[in-house]
Amino acid sequence: MKTFLSIGSGPGNGFATALRFAREGFHVTLSGRNPAKAQELAERLTAQGYAAEGRAVDAADPENVRALIASVQSTRGPIDVLHYNSASLRRATLAEQPWNTFDEDLAVNVGGALIAAQAVATQMSERRTGTILLTGGGYSLKPNPQFISLSIGKAGIRALALGMFESLKEQGIHIATVTIEVAVRPDSPGSEAVGELFWQLYSQPAGRWTAELKYSG
Repeated sequence: MKTFLSIGSGPGNGFATALRFAREGFHVTLSGRNPAKAQELAERLTAQGYAAEGRAVDAADPENVRALIASVQSTRGPIDVLHYNSASLRRATLAEQPWNTFDEDLAVNVGGALIAAQAVATQMSERRTGTILLTGGGYSLKPNPQFISLSIGKAGIRALALGMFESLKEQGIHIATVTIEVAVRPDSPGSEAVGELFWQLYSQPAGRWTAELKYSG
């Protein structure tokens, strides 16, 4: 059974994407800072007959992210798909945001994605197969001054996907992002559509990989 690991699993796009992969026979590991909520989401999947579990992770802590990935690899085997969905949705302008919270936000919004990608890429490269999926946002294209740290973080996610696409492709690894340009509610047609776009990225044949798909509602 293939393994799908979600870091920053929320009830919206994170859960919808996990559900889409679970339907295709993947074992799903959902993770977040609140392990009870991650387990609750996992139980929604197991109640439907899918294989899933919930785990704790602090996406802002590099060692914690690495430890989660190592643990999943130890118990489940190779991670076939990594989905990084963590985000700090702090509402603050440049003038309102203290430097320490800005650093904390970036650690979640893009730093954790870099650490997670590095951690799974080693084994994926050895196997010459694997997919890294990143949840992007429209603020990467049109920054919002009311959400300055999130805007910079989503720009970083997009740069990570596009910037690493060619070099990882040479190693047999497909890195890609869905840039979500509108607000999407949990358990909605929008979140289902986002999950489907992530599945489309995963399903692209090796000779026709793309680094980005966009969802605009």
